Amino acid sequence: MTLDFATLDALRTHHPAWRLLRSDHAPLVASFLQRVFVVPNVRVMSAADLAEALEDELYAVRVHMGDSAFPKSAQEYLNDWAAPDKGWLRKFYRPGTDEAQFDLTPATEKAIAWLAQLSERQFVGTESRLLTLFDLLKQMSEGSEADPAKRIAELHKKRDEIDAEIARVLSGDVPLLDDTGLKDRFQQFMQGARELLTDFREVEHNFRQLDRRVRERIALWEGSKGELLEDIMGERDAIADSDQGKSFRAFWDFLLSSRRQEELTELLDRVLALPAVADLNPDTRTRRVHYDWMEAGEHTQRTVAALSQQLRRFLDDQAWLENRRIMDILHAIESKALALRDTLPVGYVMEMAEARADIELAMERPLFTPAIKPVIADLALQAGDEDIDPSKLFDQVVVDKARLTRHIRHALQDRAQITLSELVLNQPLLHGLAELVAYLQLGSETFITVVDEDTPEPICWWTVAADGQEITRSARLPRIIFMR
Repeated sequence: MTLDFATLDALRTHHPAWRLLRSDHAPLVASFLQRVFVVPNVRVMSAADLAEALEDELYAVRVHMGDSAFPKSAQEYLNDWAAPDKGWLRKFYRPGTDEAQFDLTPATEKAIAWLAQLSERQFVGTESRLLTLFDLLKQMSEGSEADPAKRIAELHKKRDEIDAEIARVLSGDVPLLDDTGLKDRFQQFMQGARELLTDFREVEHNFRQLDRRVRERIALWEGSKGELLEDIMGERDAIADSDQGKSFRAFWDFLLSSRRQEELTELLDRVLALPAVADLNPDTRTRRVHYDWMEAGEHTQRTVAALSQQLRRFLDDQAWLENRRIMDILHAIESKALALRDTLPVGYVMEMAEARADIELAMERPLFTPAIKPVIADLALQAGDEDIDPSKLFDQVVVDKARLTRHIRHALQDRAQITLSELVLNQPLLHGLAELVAYLQLGSETFITVVDEDTPEPICWWTVAADGQEITRSARLPRIIFMR
């Protein structure tokens, strides 16, 4: 990004981080949010808990600065910080609850991280950063080398260096890092660990922005539903296959390894026990920083899954709307809401009738009416004379759902989505309609599916008739897409 006058002027006016630094309440906002969200690595906090913590903070500030310093209540300050013209907090409601939740925005965390760097540091290390940059350049150079001879020569060179180091250690020459080198590298590790937690919130914010753009597109869509589904699923796949999506997936796979977790725990215990590192008085949460990474990454994964589930329900709601007039009214409301999002109107926007309770008096309720008891006639059972083959009771068709589940998961390993017709084509139906119904049941209970009602697909299978001949049967279903 070029830091010219126009760009900086736009950032000064519109970027939430710059607005926070310019605010008169910046010391209160930054110190409170840093203590509540950043230090304990809290991702989401309810409005009641956050307001209670802010009331305690305001009370302590008013003791030193007077009651007129911050006259408004804690809830008013939180709503003000979450307003669109501020953007320091994200206020939202979880599905199934009416209590507001608050989360820190990536811009606010960037501003707090920048403020933390303004304090004077007693020790500024440069050697570890230089070595890190040098190692990164070597990794990029070696990873892009396509000549096998050069790669083998480089590996032989590394092997010779390792053999020489082993020989020095066996001879009694064991090189150790001094206290300065340990402090330098530990500071570099702590800075990278904190930046990694900040990146998680920004990744989650990017996925949330994608979901917001998709919802806007659905609200203003005028074409067929099949084209809309194809467009949305294509963008979801593009995000998963983007550089950011691939990097996040690689990091998550690395961190989920139990061997890597045990190795990180052992390394942290050994490093924090060193006297040079103990002199730096590291944060007590440093010992479990890798668990903070896992918690932040899992929260990001849950957010992406929740957004996908909400988007699916949003599309299902569109399919069940049969009244065209109601659909047009909803589209008009959504379009006007999007148009008014940036330019809020002045004055009253909507009026609601006064809420009142429906009173039902006790004497208006009907009395209890006992149920009519059935009369069972005393009849003598008579034995029949029909000769029925009991083996038919044991001739049942059993559909192996575990086999179908393995087939679907194996098909989704190398692709993001697959249709039901492709699954049946790769592995034909063995039990006909019963197995087809089992696929539909797995799609509603175990896997994430999308139904495209505008595109019908025939599904065929072979069966044996009563006379022993093979016949073909088929069923016409809407296109059913199984997603990873």
